Amino acid sequence: MIAQSRPLRSPARTWLGLGLGVAGLASLTATLAHGNLTNTALLYLVPVVLVAAVGGVWLGLATAIASDLLLNWYFVPPYHTLSVDRRDNLVALLVYVLVAVAVSLAVDLAARQRAAAARSGIEAQLLARIASAPVVDQSLRQLLGHVQTAFNMRGVALVEGDTVVASVGAVGGSATPALEVEAAPGLHLIAVGPTLFAEDRRLLGRLAAAAARTLEAQRLAEQAGRAAQLAEVDKLRTAILAAVGHDLRTPLASIKAAASSLRAGDVSFSAQDRDELLETVEESADRLDDLVENLLAMSRLQAGVLSVQSRPVALDEVVARALLHTPPGAALDVAIGDDLPLVSADPGLLERVVANLVSNSVTASSGAAVTLRATTTSSTVDFAVVDHGPGVPAADRDRIFAPFQRLDDRRADGGLGLGLAIARGFTEAMGGSLHPTQTPGGGLTMTVTLPRAAPESAGRSGADEPSRPQWTDE
Repeated sequence: MIAQSRPLRSPARTWLGLGLGVAGLASLTATLAHGNLTNTALLYLVPVVLVAAVGGVWLGLATAIASDLLLNWYFVPPYHTLSVDRRDNLVALLVYVLVAVAVSLAVDLAARQRAAAARSGIEAQLLARIASAPVVDQSLRQLLGHVQTAFNMRGVALVEGDTVVASVGAVGGSATPALEVEAAPGLHLIAVGPTLFAEDRRLLGRLAAAAARTLEAQRLAEQAGRAAQLAEVDKLRTAILAAVGHDLRTPLASIKAAASSLRAGDVSFSAQDRDELLETVEESADRLDDLVENLLAMSRLQAGVLSVQSRPVALDEVVARALLHTPPGAALDVAIGDDLPLVSADPGLLERVVANLVSNSVTASSGAAVTLRATTTSSTVDFAVVDHGPGVPAADRDRIFAPFQRLDDRRADGGLGLGLAIARGFTEAMGGSLHPTQTPGGGLTMTVTLPRAAPESAGRSGADEPSRPQWTDE
């Protein structure tokens, strides 16, 4: 960072240079009194160089003149006068003062060039850091923070017209004069703090231009983000329309066909045929209800309006209730003891998660047994649904949780592909996690990890009736 703006020579350095000059000339004069003029003149150049390097060119010039007068007074006969008795001594004094002045100027110029080089290096590092940093939401505020720190400002703001786009520190309502630099047409950088010198103003102008570029990049990134969101919404809308056009139409067609057959007056149905048609209506209505419920659940999840009422829950009882909805004939191996610690979860949501996972595993297993087991750690309970079906490749295991995703379109049961998406959404809403792994020997294992209930609340029973998933329209 650039230090607070100040002249090349601070008052402290000026006083230090003055002290070095007085002390150096006094000590040399006292030590070398009435010595050889040539040797003494060379030694007098040492404090001149030190004073010029520390205190600046004007103090160096003053030291050069003072040393020349001391040489004349103490080392040129007649002594203790400013008279010169010989021409060669006069020439020596004139040459000395010219050399001393030249040395002072050269030392001061070298010091200024060294300071300018160091300053340019720091400025280049600052500008390079700003230019190479990726543009994020807070990039503009971070850049203004760099400006505030670099110039020791009380506040910095980027103003577009009469609107403050971004600011750091205290900008408004200050009696301190404000510096205003044009960053771009219609865009200005305002800084409140100490007065800046020419070099600092030039750097502030470059930083103002960098702030304008950062603002433009942020706006472009926001536009790209909105475009991506619109594309995702459009993709989701297309998937919903496809689901409505096919998956929802199938049970409706079955209901209409069965109802039309029952209403037909020219056909006589036996009691068995009538029962089969009514069963078709009932099954199709249940299937339609499940599809609509899944659509509503997913829309609420994506809108972020799912209300979770977590409490201590007995996992084995929730699993038992969820298995009541298992399709007839499903082969299940349940290895969940009743001595498990209570978990912190919403019973209704957890029941839905278990039912969805078991339903998917039963479908994938094609008649093979599905195992349900649970293990515990010091802080969690892991519930696993294990099948021995074809499994899912590792590259596709995240994709199966996407809404309306039916891997390889293998399913023909009219499902919308929302079961796993809802299961993960409900699990994460309860503070847990759901992740798939490969089953040893082939297949897929879905593991739900839930936090254990707090010790002070673990005594409360989780065996009461499950709550239905709660929604809020806030």
